[in-house]
Amino acid sequence: MYIPEFNRVRDQADTVSFVQANPFAILVSASDSGPFATHIPILARDVDHQLVLHGHMAKANPHWRLLQGGQESLAIFHGPHAYISPSLYESRESVPTWNYAAVHVYGHAGVVTEPEPLMEEVREIIHAFDPAYFAQWSALSDKFRYGMLKQIVGFEMVATRIEAKFKISQNRTKKDQAAVIASLGQSTDSAVSGIARLMQEQGLGV
Repeated sequence: MYIPEFNRVRDQADTVSFVQANPFAILVSASDSGPFATHIPILARDVDHQLVLHGHMAKANPHWRLLQGGQESLAIFHGPHAYISPSLYESRESVPTWNYAAVHVYGHAGVVTEPEPLMEEVREIIHAFDPAYFAQWSALSDKFRYGMLKQIVGFEMVATRIEAKFKISQNRTKKDQAAVIASLGQSTDSAVSGIARLMQEQGLGV
């Protein structure tokens, strides 16, 4: 990913927080016919300053077989984004742009097929996205729950390289940044207002 130095995120905590806050990712792996991509929720944990990704996919999805080849895969996490009008800048000789935040995580993934580790993966997914459902899931018969496990394959990927980019008007004046924040912050579109929040969290415009 092309990252000008002023857009590069160097804080590991910021990167991990972003990945955890934007878990619906695109997992890309190489196949004989070219790149193969799957849109999938991926959880992330920081283990001794090492980013570890994990999730699961349908067993019918051929993607998991590609993970067994030992080649590097890429997980793309994308966050808020917004069009930035040049009318917000002090200088009239300006052009439009797009602000966004994204993290690319590279690594070698392994598959998880054993029932108990796979069940633990499902438990983590439920706790992350629908904790209120966990009691209902736990009350279901073992026959049903373990039968469902046969329809999925889990995976875990330890990051070998991370590229984190926040393109959020860092190259503009503080007055321009404040104008962008004020404008985007009024939007009812969470993708747009999210950029305003991210800019504020990064201390821009002040």
